[in-house]
Amino acid sequence: MVLASMPDCIKAMSEPMVSHDCIGFYLLSKAVSNHVKVVQSGQGADEVFGGYHWYPPLLDSEDALNDYADLFFDSNHKGFQAAVHPRFIEEDYSRALVKDHFARMPADSAADKALHLDTTVMLVDDPVKRVDNMTMAWGLEARVPFIDHELVEFAARMPAAYKVGHGGKHILKEAAREIIPEKVIDRPKGYFPVPALKYLRGDYMTFVREIMLSRQSRARQLFNPKFVEQALESPDRFITPLNGSRLWQMAVLEYWLTANGI
Repeated sequence: MVLASMPDCIKAMSEPMVSHDCIGFYLLSKAVSNHVKVVQSGQGADEVFGGYHWYPPLLDSEDALNDYADLFFDSNHKGFQAAVHPRFIEEDYSRALVKDHFARMPADSAADKALHLDTTVMLVDDPVKRVDNMTMAWGLEARVPFIDHELVEFAARMPAAYKVGHGGKHILKEAAREIIPEKVIDRPKGYFPVPALKYLRGDYMTFVREIMLSRQSRARQLFNPKFVEQALESPDRFITPLNGSRLWQMAVLEYWLTANGI
């Protein structure tokens, strides 16, 4: 079901989205849409209340830019340069964007800078858009109470330690204990893992290989042919710092561009 649904899932994306959980949200939305038309989503709680793994180390950071990049970036600039076609090898725009944002932030702490960046940039351009695309593909409306502007503004005024401490989302968890069972609140953080898109094998590998070696992909010249060859030969060597597949990421971009006639 996952692989058979992948073309329509990618076509439902308003822009290329490489996260493995896209197909999970897509298939879940399909099933849920048979019963209801409006759901609530927890999107934004991690960014607003500090639930991700890279926030706690930033509480003691004295080098916000470099520590954030080391903890959060899914590739360093050297890795980017190795993967793309030589005509795209330029300055490190990702680091420059973060540096500029942090420089304009009135907050002093690295954790507060990261929370602000993630809430205003990453959250808007990735998780919220991802869930919106996958739910609306099935006419399902996902509402996001954790990014109500008054709640976000209130959380932004709290010291970072209130949010990031005790493993993340501390104040949110404590506020919820009177109405939500502790076994729910204190369970390990879960994701929407799709191992078949991380460790590519069988039909999944065939799907990716056909995309990367297609006439359209070769003509676009987005990636270094040598890098593509190496990734196709040994895909497990190219697992990213955030546990994604570099080969899958490239394939999603190429497929999306082809599907949209670009």
